[in-house]
Amino acid sequence: MKYILSFLISLTLFSCQQTLSIEQRVDNIIAQMTTAEKVGQMTQIDHRFLDDHVDITDYAIGSLLSGGGSHPKENTLEAWVDLYNNYQEKALASRLGIPLIYGIDAVHGHNNVKGATIFPHNIGLGATGNSDIVRSVSEATASEVAATGINWTFAPCIATPQDYRWGRTYEGFSSDPKVALELGVAAVEGYQSSTKKNPRKVIACAKHFIGDGNTLFGTGMANLVDRGNTILSKEDLKKTLIPAYQAAIDAGVETIMASYNSWNGVKCHGSKELLTDILKEEMGFKGFVISDWAGIDEIPGDYKSDIVTSINAGMDMVMVSGESEPYKKFMALLTEAIEEKLIPMSRIDDAVSRILKVKFRAGLFEDPLMDYNYLSEIGSDENREIARDAVRQSIVVLKNESILPLSNTKIEAGDQKIVVAGRGADNLGMQCGGWTIDWQGGQGNITEGTTILEGLIENAPPGIEIVSDPLANSVKGDVALVIIGEDPYTEFFGDRDSLNLNEEDLQVIENAKAQGMKVVVLLISGRPMNIFPHIFNWDAFAAIWLPGSEGAGISDVLFGNYNPTGRLSFPWPTQAEEGANSSSVLYDMGAGLSYE
Repeated sequence: MKYILSFLISLTLFSCQQTLSIEQRVDNIIAQMTTAEKVGQMTQIDHRFLDDHVDITDYAIGSLLSGGGSHPKENTLEAWVDLYNNYQEKALASRLGIPLIYGIDAVHGHNNVKGATIFPHNIGLGATGNSDIVRSVSEATASEVAATGINWTFAPCIATPQDYRWGRTYEGFSSDPKVALELGVAAVEGYQSSTKKNPRKVIACAKHFIGDGNTLFGTGMANLVDRGNTILSKEDLKKTLIPAYQAAIDAGVETIMASYNSWNGVKCHGSKELLTDILKEEMGFKGFVISDWAGIDEIPGDYKSDIVTSINAGMDMVMVSGESEPYKKFMALLTEAIEEKLIPMSRIDDAVSRILKVKFRAGLFEDPLMDYNYLSEIGSDENREIARDAVRQSIVVLKNESILPLSNTKIEAGDQKIVVAGRGADNLGMQCGGWTIDWQGGQGNITEGTTILEGLIENAPPGIEIVSDPLANSVKGDVALVIIGEDPYTEFFGDRDSLNLNEEDLQVIENAKAQGMKVVVLLISGRPMNIFPHIFNWDAFAAIWLPGSEGAGISDVLFGNYNPTGRLSFPWPTQAEEGANSSSVLYDMGAGLSYE
């Protein structure tokens, strides 16, 4: 009853203020807020680590999130709506009834949700070179996110990865900042589009500010790449990396996430020069800055000094997560810092004002709760067709000794037998990669979709027999199609000092060659790998990246129903570990064959 009464009071106050501007309404709310309520608005917690759901009400929590693999106990569509509504109702029952903004890592579709459409990761979308398909993919993703009530996706990543040993290489569209700018803008426009059927607004988050793809090998975690140090002058930063963020801001992106890495030895999460002087003042960013998962914890010093440094630097909302440091400890220390005047109230009010304005612009005050009316959007035929189109546009054919498309292969008897082999042939989890259902992804049938093998069987033209032989050592055919590649990984778990191909994969190719079959190799990967010198023994080769749930898009290209248009958005070095700046390139940026 207390919750209902509080909600009715808040609703009355809201109705009285509808004629005011957003600026006026925000000023009115801030004038009524206690320090504790302001601190609550600046706090974001993964719902798994809530001590008690009533804490959302009692502490006026501003935001929750579902990080990678964070979902309801039963990962069903209805359960997602129920989870969101339950938490939102708790927020609306707080003294001022300020709604939650709920974030999720929907980085290639609504990828925590079983049954959602899983689109190609950004490295594949970059290979399309097509801002229209990127916009369509992002809009379709937003339609599925909005259907569950969630209103914030931590995407797009507009990094420009240079060192392919980085485990997040696949999160970037390209190593070329110009490509990242163009496709990043398209993604922002798609995520925040109002043209989808569901009127609920989803807000985007450009990340990670800044230099996450430019860190030096050896300066990151475990002396590798992730979260390392980026050394760039301010002039070079503004020339190379800032333009993509400026374009995202100009396109209306509502939030920006700070990066784990350091810039010239200073953690981005604690850099006032980056977050305030450059981002907010010089670039004119009016939204709010969110930290990465426990990102402030990596600033040198104790936890209280981390809080003081990051908030004073310009951090508006802190993704406490609740895993490494308890959120109540964060709120207590932030309150203490405010009372001790280590953080001026003007900085707190600025942060809260930015957060509330985004919530108003997202329509959360008008329409905070969700029903089941749009669940048919999730995994819909329409969205899966967009994903299939993105897959076929992303495939980059780099070698073709007159064997592709397979339907044109000349066989004396008229019919042909295609042997499909390799670990990636019938493995939905492998083709989806990381950030799929679980943080690190998984193997096998982790969600709904079409594997590459299933797509080949379903779409084989008359006269072509598809036979599965995982090791390519039992059945002899005319052509062996071998799908090899990387196991799923995410973030620093994907950092490597070697980008050699898997020995088991190479053995399958050798098995096929030993039987006298022509060999077409497809590589599932989140980055260029060491295909030199192996590729000289293959009859055809295509990079298919991390295509997602719609494996039938692969068959469209292989059978010639789609003339391949994919082109490399990263240079492919002879030695992949040398990255985008290698002096020895096997295939340059823009490389890719069509059927002509």
